[in-house]
Amino acid sequence: MSVWLPSAPCTPRACVGTTAARTGAPLAVLRLTAVVALVLAGVVLAPLGGRVPARAVRWWSRSVVRAAGVRVRITGAPAPTGTGLLLVANHISWLDIPLLAAVRPARMLAKAEIRRWPVAGALVARAGVLFIDRDRLRALPATVARIAAELRAGHAVAVFPEGSTWCGRAQGHFRRAVFQAALDAGVPVQPVRIGYRDRAGAAGTVAAFVGEDPLLASLWRVVSARGLVAEVEVRPPLAPAAHPDRKALAAAAAARVGAGESGVRPLHGPGAGSGRGEPAADDGCGGRGPVPERRSRGLAGPAGHRHGAGEAGGRQAGPQAIPGARGAVGAY
Repeated sequence: MSVWLPSAPCTPRACVGTTAARTGAPLAVLRLTAVVALVLAGVVLAPLGGRVPARAVRWWSRSVVRAAGVRVRITGAPAPTGTGLLLVANHISWLDIPLLAAVRPARMLAKAEIRRWPVAGALVARAGVLFIDRDRLRALPATVARIAAELRAGHAVAVFPEGSTWCGRAQGHFRRAVFQAALDAGVPVQPVRIGYRDRAGAAGTVAAFVGEDPLLASLWRVVSARGLVAEVEVRPPLAPAAHPDRKALAAAAAARVGAGESGVRPLHGPGAGSGRGEPAADDGCGGRGPVPERRSRGLAGPAGHRHGAGEAGGRQAGPQAIPGARGAVGAY
């Protein structure tokens, strides 16, 4: 397991809040059943890939989130269609995957281990998921080249460049490699900011899926919440020609994603301050709590986290936003 993999300081105990506005158990069970049914339908349709219309993919993606009892608000200009596009977003929850697909259906980057999963691995591979071997740096140039080829072909590719989920009170460092693909292909980068608010309209962490949080616990926390709102802000796209290199492009995208009303701020590691002169929070990601371990679990190893089988393929591929398909979507 590689020590250089992306990590986040967030843990359920230190960072993930609860809500007093909870729904009854029968409704929560109904929501959970609906989410599972929709995800299974997506798995069945995944091999259809590009034959599923983009409108159907967007409807399915929103339906997964709404079935969980979460309202969806998408603001900003629609993401460009009909051309190659690199979608990048901050990463908080398993809900982020269908939310990003609702913006524009796209091929998603996932960790290579998912390809070896029984049944699900073959399905997502046929659906067009792009795989990255996070344990082999030598394989990275080939992965970047493949992403660039997809972008040149007019497909959209979706990535969470933090490479790990954060609780939503802070934002991780955007890894640069995938931005080289956008530069090589000469396509715009579409920053998307994702955040979650509670019933009172305050930014919350109920939807966060971090650290050692079991998937079932996260699912139950979400479906049990009342009045949870997912906010998706489609920020103005970034032209690759306006940035000299991938470092500058990644920094511009991170700044655009982090400048939201929710109070999300850039944090490039535990101990970073808020930028206003006060010391960093005790838990390293904006909250007050015990200092968490410097790792994020999941199939990505001790430092990388989660998702990866949630994608709607380049030619408007079918729905595959599978909660718990933990293939550290992200970059280096």
